[in-house]
Formats: sequence, C-alpha cells, structure tokens
Amino acid sequence: MLDIVGLLQTEKNAFTRSERALTEIVLADADSVLKMSIVDLAAQADVSPPTVTRFCRRLGCDSYADFKVRLAQSRFVGQRYYTATAGPSSAREIAQEVINGIQSTIYQSFDHFDFEAVERAAESIAGSSFVLAFGSGGASSMMASETEARLFRLGLRIASTEDHQMQMMRAAAAPPGSVIIAFSLTGNNLPLAKAMRVAGDYGITRIVVTRSGSPIAQEADILLPVNWQENTDILRPTPARYAFLATIDVLAQTVATRLGAASIASMRRIKHQLVVNRDGDDGQPLGD
Repeated sequence: MLDIVGLLQTEKNAFTRSERALTEIVLADADSVLKMSIVDLAAQADVSPPTVTRFCRRLGCDSYADFKVRLAQSRFVGQRYYTATAGPSSAREIAQEVINGIQSTIYQSFDHFDFEAVERAAESIAGSSFVLAFGSGGASSMMASETEARLFRLGLRIASTEDHQMQMMRAAAAPPGSVIIAFSLTGNNLPLAKAMRVAGDYGITRIVVTRSGSPIAQEADILLPVNWQENTDILRPTPARYAFLATIDVLAQTVATRLGAASIASMRRIKHQLVVNRDGDDGQPLGD
C-alpha cells in the first residue's frame, strides 16, 4: 500500500512550488481534502485542476479519485503517528513515566503467567539435544540473542538467528531432540510463523513467546503468552521488552533448576575465568 502521507513528508522539498502548495494543504488537514473535489483543492492551492492531476500522478496515483482512496488508506493506518501525544517533556517526568510503565507491564505479566507452560518449556529445554532461538525485526532479535546468552552458560548447546531463511534451514536440519524457542512481540511476523511451521513438520518441539491468538502463537507446541497494553505515547519505547526479558529470566532459572549440578558446573568454569581474567572476585555478574 502506497503511504501517501509519508511520501509527501519525505519528498516535499523536491516538489515544484505548486506541488508544495498542494502538499501543505494535504498535510495540514487530510480529512478536509478527502471531502474536496479536484476543483475545490485546486482553488484552495491557487493552481489549475490539471496541475492537481499531474501532482497525483507524480505520487504514483492513476487519478485524483485514486489519490483520495490512497490518502484515506494512509490516513487510516497509523493514525497515532501523525502528531505526538502531549506528554512529559523534562528528563525527570519522562523517567517517571517510563519506569512506571515498565513496572506496570512486568507486574501485569506476572499476573498472567502460564506457570504450567513454563514448567513444560523448561523440561523440554533441559532434556533437549540442541536449542534454537529465533527472533527478528527489533526487540525479538534481542530476545533470541539474550536467550542464547542465558542458556549457553548452563551448559546447553544453543544458537540464535534473526534471518528468516536461515531459521527455515536450521529448522529443517535440526538434530533429533532439538527444541526451538521463538519470540515475537506482535505475533504477526508471518515469515517466522512459516519457519515454525517447517519445524513442526519435522517434529521439533516449538516454544513460542508472543501474544495470545496471533499467527505465530498458532504454531506453538508450548505457548508462553505475553500480553500487554501498548503505550499511547508514540515517543515512549514499548515496555513489552521488559515483559519478554522477565519471561526469559523466569524460564532460564527454571531450566537451571532442572539441570541441577550440570548447570552449576558450567557456570563455575565461566566464573573461574572471569575472576582470573577480569574481576579478581566472584561478586560480579556472570557476563558484562
């Protein structure tokens, strides 16, 4: 779908004077433009109707009618992102809202944890021959990488990837006894859902951390649902990342308790090297 509003915003400086006049009118009040005839818009911009038609064609539209359809679609999608919501402006106010939002999201996640699913996921991971962690497109990539960092130190064989084609290939080539854990904040990442479907075809246990009822959730053998209320302030980063990180930490520690002495032995070897080569004592984190 052509994003008319986005195109006008990015290309307006390259337009002619007449085109810039039309652009300013559209960006200032798109809703009113949707009600205008081509004659009305031309008159308001002090240009001729043929100029409006040429303007529409420059934007990739077949006609003024096509332009209005595409403008309506562009106006409907992502309406929150036209104007920033009035919100805090000082660093202290912003910090208070950000941290309050994180706390609220984490507590809400705890209230909705599926602990039985966490237990089953931990048992599957602890008993696996190999673990694959999948994510893509931002925060979910970080979650896959963080899962690798959390689990390799327990002595597990694990690899993470963010590339959809590589995910499909790894799912097809995974050895018997493998487990995949996939992350998606929205659950709408269809290429990831396809990779998980391939994994299911090969009988690989699929653990999915995502929104309930989403396309990716439908591919789960074990679903760890993470549902949250998204910000209305478009300038504030989503607090969902922290709910996902909390889920990873809960899962990782549950896995560690199932592995018992084996995980402790692996962490002790890592800590030995960190004490000798970095810290000088064992009071620092197992990483950096």
